[in-house]
Amino acid sequence: MARKKPKFYVVWQGHEPGVYTTWPDCQKQISGFSGAKYKSFDTLAAAEQAYTESVDQHWGNSDRPAKPKTPKRSLDELRDFGVDLNAIAVDAACQGNPGPLEYQGVEIYSNVNLFHQGPYDEGTVNIGEFLAIVHALALLKGGDQTDRVIYSDSRIGISWVKNGKCKTKLTQTVVNKRLFELIRRAEKWLAENEVTNPVKKWETKLWGEIPADFGRK
Repeated sequence: MARKKPKFYVVWQGHEPGVYTTWPDCQKQISGFSGAKYKSFDTLAAAEQAYTESVDQHWGNSDRPAKPKTPKRSLDELRDFGVDLNAIAVDAACQGNPGPLEYQGVEIYSNVNLFHQGPYDEGTVNIGEFLAIVHALALLKGGDQTDRVIYSDSRIGISWVKNGKCKTKLTQTVVNKRLFELIRRAEKWLAENEVTNPVKKWETKLWGEIPADFGRK
């Protein structure tokens, strides 16, 4: 088996910004830090150079041609489209596939972040979308809001929740063990609780970017 090449990590916004040579060291700087900005590089020289440059030159960027940004609609526009503004929107972000994974839930009308979890090692966006929906369902059930709408822009995440099973093909490892524990806990919750909240597909092409988007595309 080929040996995995080392990665080098730049933290522009975190507990202690800098260049780190291991993922665990990088994770310490971003874990629990709201709005953390970081990225991996293939060489130490590239990471050190990137750290001296503006975060906007690297954050969310890749070597692929940039796609046109999807706009965010105003509340009035969303209301005109028939979007339930009292709903919770959820989304996930992952740097790499697999890579550091985060997910969050935002109340649409107030733009208040109701939860933000991660980063978790070696995850995928689909896992994050699944966990985000279940997190929102559990939150609403605990608050006796079992008819409140949840929006997700992930058809896969919605289907996994409806089937009660995270059908990821990702292999569990020592590194992502914690993430798989969360998956099993979410599946257990779905098995033990009746889901009555409507979980609806966010129509991005028509409604613009989902309010819970991390803005890293």
